[in-house]
Amino acid sequence: MSEVYISVDIEASGPIPGAYSMLSLGACKVDGTDENFYIELRPTSEAFVPEAMEVIGRSLEDFAGKGSSPAEAMKDFHDWVLRVSSGNDPVFVGFNAAFDWSFINWYFYTYLGDNPFGIGGIDIKSFYMGMTGCDWGDTRSSRIPDQFKGQSLHTHNALDDAIEQAEMFGLMLRHVRSNK
Repeated sequence: MSEVYISVDIEASGPIPGAYSMLSLGACKVDGTDENFYIELRPTSEAFVPEAMEVIGRSLEDFAGKGSSPAEAMKDFHDWVLRVSSGNDPVFVGFNAAFDWSFINWYFYTYLGDNPFGIGGIDIKSFYMGMTGCDWGDTRSSRIPDQFKGQSLHTHNALDDAIEQAEMFGLMLRHVRSNK
């Protein structure tokens, strides 16, 4: 089977799933960002970290009023992942994937009992570190050279950031493959 790389980004009310809520989810194919997915979710708890909500720029109440149920959101995302993968293996890709992955995995198993990505994914920061041999501190997006950044900006909108990540990973992957 071939692999389909899918860039995923989430915005959350705090640092860990279960205690805090995933509020929005954006995703796109790395090799075709026009094939994308975005959904907002109702909070699963009233807990939040003020700095997290400040970054998002919206309130829990706003998501509670406009968001989809977590079960519906995860079902829609699951179906989208399978559709764009077209029978190939979907591979989760994230920038600081440990954070985004923890929410995606927890929500998939809590609401659907299954994660179409399996048990892992690719962390762009780790990929960059392996590619360049740099220190971990140099994997922050502000320190990654422009040659590995696309045209999209980091806005803290989950879809915008998924597209930004897809562009970044695509450039890095092409660089590594062309230098084999």
